Order: sequence, then structure tokens, then C-alpha cells
Amino acid sequence: MVPARYENALFGLLMSGLMSCIVTGITTVKAVGLGANALGDWIESWIFCWPIAFIVILILSPSVKRLVARLVRPQD
Repeated sequence: MVPARYENALFGLLMSGLMSCIVTGITTVKAVGLGANALGDWIESWIFCWPIAFIVILILSPSVKRLVARLVRPQD
């Protein structure tokens, strides 16, 4: 088990991995089609993009959480 103090980092790692996997998969298929090289191109793109997405999530998530808190009405 991962200690609770790493919850935000673990969330960012998993969310960035999933989202970058989906987005790079869609954009790769759109750009090159479903040819013989599509899977390799997708994996290469995903490996490049995942660390970038992870860093962006870690940096922006506190600001996004504050924005969401301002936009959501508290429950009664």
C-alpha cells in the first residue's frame, strides 16, 4: 500500500497515464490510420506524452481544485 501522503501524486500518475493513453491513441489513429505501424506509433507517442501529462496534472491540480470549489455550491 502507498502512504496517504502520496495520494495526489498517485492520482496524477494514474489519471495522466489513462488520459494520455486514450488521447494519444485517438490522435494516432486519426493521423496515421489503423495501419501496421499504428500500435508502435501510438506506444511511442504515449511514452513521450505521459510524463508531460503527469507534470501538468501535478502543477495545475491545486488551481483546478480551487476553481471547482468556487464553482460548486456546498451541499445543504
